Amino acid sequence: MNKHRFSSAELDGVYKAISQRRDIRHFLPDPIDPEILMRLLQAAHQAGSVGLMQPWRFIRITKLELRTKIYNLVEIERQETAIVLNERKDEFMKLKVEGVLDCAELLVVALTDKREQHIFGRRTLPEMDVASTACAIQNMWLAARAEGLGLGWVSLFDPDKLMPLLNMPIGSKPLAILCLGHVTEFYPKPMLELEKWAIAKPIGEFISENIW
Repeated sequence: MNKHRFSSAELDGVYKAISQRRDIRHFLPDPIDPEILMRLLQAAHQAGSVGLMQPWRFIRITKLELRTKIYNLVEIERQETAIVLNERKDEFMKLKVEGVLDCAELLVVALTDKREQHIFGRRTLPEMDVASTACAIQNMWLAARAEGLGLGWVSLFDPDKLMPLLNMPIGSKPLAILCLGHVTEFYPKPMLELEKWAIAKPIGEFISENIW
């Protein structure tokens, strides 16, 4: 018997949150309880980070004018992405790729500046700051699902155009726009599967032993 193991009910909850997490694009406008929002941010902040560098910064967007400008940046990149997709352009343009104007809370997650000072664990793998921040986002994603809230990660934007809107310092970098809010329902499968854009592959194709 492993004394460190969660109870069966607790364990079921962890795996349920993982299996039912979805990248959400459809939201209800209902506000989020401030205490719940802070719990989600705290969950993100408890993520593991290489060398305990905690490279993440969370910017809450509360001004409608700023939210609209962010939406416009996403729309510009959506159009640019469609162009390079060539034969899948029309198919892509039918997809709902964000919920920036619909969600209750809009957050920008960014890499902090002066990250070069953190060498522990990054000397040969400097991208571990990005990996650490991704862990923070995943923590928030799972906590949001457990709270019954949807979260969508939007990466369709030009970081260089978003930075001045948020008065970000040189050396920092926005990594994600997160749409967070209440939903009518959670997708039964990843939305891109439902829209027949792509199909998730089974775990067996991603595991090998000793060599690639």
